Amino acid sequence: MSAAIERTSSAAAPTGYFRNPWRKPRILQGVTIGYLLWSLLPVVIAVIFSFNAGRSRISWQGFSLRWWTQDPTDSLLRDAAMRSAMAQTYKLAFLTVLVAVPLGTLFAIGIDRWHGRPARTANFTMLLSFVVPEIILGVSLYILFTNLLQGLVPLGTPAQVLGLISFQLSYPVIIVRARLLTIGPEYEEAAMDLGATPSRAIRRVLLPLIAPAILASVALVFADVVDDFVTVAALSAEASSETLAQKIYTASRASPTPEVNAAATMMLITTLLVVAGGLLLYRRFSRGQRDIATTDFMQL
Repeated sequence: MSAAIERTSSAAAPTGYFRNPWRKPRILQGVTIGYLLWSLLPVVIAVIFSFNAGRSRISWQGFSLRWWTQDPTDSLLRDAAMRSAMAQTYKLAFLTVLVAVPLGTLFAIGIDRWHGRPARTANFTMLLSFVVPEIILGVSLYILFTNLLQGLVPLGTPAQVLGLISFQLSYPVIIVRARLLTIGPEYEEAAMDLGATPSRAIRRVLLPLIAPAILASVALVFADVVDDFVTVAALSAEASSETLAQKIYTASRASPTPEVNAAATMMLITTLLVVAGGLLLYRRFSRGQRDIATTDFMQL
C-alpha cells in the first residue's frame, strides 16, 4: 500500500525544469520583457515619427527635421503657440521646484524632529495629500480660486504654480523623510556637543547628509511637472498659460501632424536629461554614505 502511494506521489511530482528550485525565472523574464516592449515600443515609434519627412504619423516617408525646425509655420521651434507652451511648461517646472523642494525639505525635517500626536497628524495629512487623486485637487483648487479667493489668485500662471506646489509638496517630504529615518539626530547632537549652534548643525551637518534626497526630489518634481496635465488644465486661463501637455492633448483629438510627436519627444528628452543629471548628482553626493534601506520607507 505504501509502495503504491509512493509511486503515485513520485509520478505527480514535477520533473525537469519545474523540479529544479534554482531554475532561471524564464516565465518572469518573459513577462518582464513583454511588459517593457508593450510600454516602450509606442514611445519609440512616436519618437521616430517626429523625424518623418511627410505629414503621416503611421507611414514612414524619409528622415527630416521638418517638424522640429524646417517647416516655417508647423515646426516645433517655429510655431509661436508651441514655443509659448514650451516656455510655460518649463517656467512652471522651475517655479514649482524652487518652492516645493525647499518647503518640502523643511516640512520633512520638522516632522522628523517633532514628536507627539500633532507630528503624527501632520505626517498623516501629508501622506493623505499624496494619495488624493489629482483631478480632485485640481477641481477643488479651481473652485477655491474662482469663488473664495476670487480676484486674489487669478487663473493662469499664479493659480497653476500654487496648484502644482500643493500637489508636488508631498514628494520631497516623503523622500527627504525617508532619508532622515536612516540618519537620526546623532550627527546634529554631536555637532552641537562640539560647539555648533542648532542652525549651523543643520546647515553644515544635516543638509549635506540629506543632499542626495533633495536632488532626487528636484529631479522627480521637475519631471512630474513637465508631464502634468490635470492640474495645469484645470487652472489654466488664456492660451498663453497652456503647456505642452495641453497642446498635445488638444492636437491629438483633431488631425495631428508629426509636430505633436516632436513636442512629446522634447518633453521626453527633457525629463530624461533631468533624471539622468539627478542620478549622477545623487551618486556624487551619496558616495560614502549609507544607502537608504527599503525598510525605512515602510516606517513612514
